[in-house]
Amino acid sequence: METTTEEYKFQLFDLNTQVLLKTALKDPSSVSLEKVSNIIVDQSLKDQGFSKEAGRICFTIVQAEAMQSNGTVFRTSLLNRLQQEFMVREETRVCSLEDWVCYVTLICHIFEYLKVSNTPMLALVHPVYDCLIRLAQPDALLNEKEVDCLVLQLHRIGEQLERMNYQRMDQLFCLLRNGFLLQKNLSSMTRLLLLEILEFRAGGWMLSSPAYNYYYSEVIAE
Repeated sequence: METTTEEYKFQLFDLNTQVLLKTALKDPSSVSLEKVSNIIVDQSLKDQGFSKEAGRICFTIVQAEAMQSNGTVFRTSLLNRLQQEFMVREETRVCSLEDWVCYVTLICHIFEYLKVSNTPMLALVHPVYDCLIRLAQPDALLNEKEVDCLVLQLHRIGEQLERMNYQRMDQLFCLLRNGFLLQKNLSSMTRLLLLEILEFRAGGWMLSSPAYNYYYSEVIAE
C-alpha cells in the first residue's frame, strides 16, 4: 500500500496523535489547536527532518482555520510557543546543539511559510535574525553543524529576510566576513561554506553556474 505524504510526515507519532494532526489539517475547529502547535514544536525540537516539514504543515493548518472560521488560534499558539523557546535559546544550545539547530531550522521554516497578506510575519523577523546572528558568532563558527545550518537557512530565506530588514542582514554578513578573514582556526569546510554564502549574497542571492559548480564540486570532494 502506497504511503501518502501525510502518513510519511506523521508516522513517527502514536495513532491518536496522527489522527489529531490529520484532523487539524482538514477540520481545525474540532481539535485543540494549542495542543497541535505544542506537538509540532516538540517533535521539531528533537527531529530536524520533521522541523523541515513543520512549515508546510503549519501553513496548511493556518489556511484551513482561516477558511473555516477566519480564526488565528493556531497561529497565535504557535507564535507563543516559539517565543517561549526563543527565550531559552542559549540554554538550549548549551544543553543540546542538536536541539538548538532544530529550533533554528523550525523558526526559519515557519518564517518562510507563514505569511500575512503575502508578507512574512513581522513578529518573526528579529527572532530569526537573532538566531542567525548567534550562529555567526566566533564560537559557533567553530562548529560545522551550526555553520551548515546557518548557510542552509540563508539560502532558503536570506533574500526575503533582507527585504524585511537590510541593516540587520548587513550586521550578520559583517560577522561572517570577519569570521572568514580573521578566525584562523576554522575548518576548511567552514571556510568554503562562508565564502560561498558571501558570494551568494554579493551576487543578488544567486550563484553563477561556474561558481555553483566550483563550490558544490568542492563540497562533494570533502
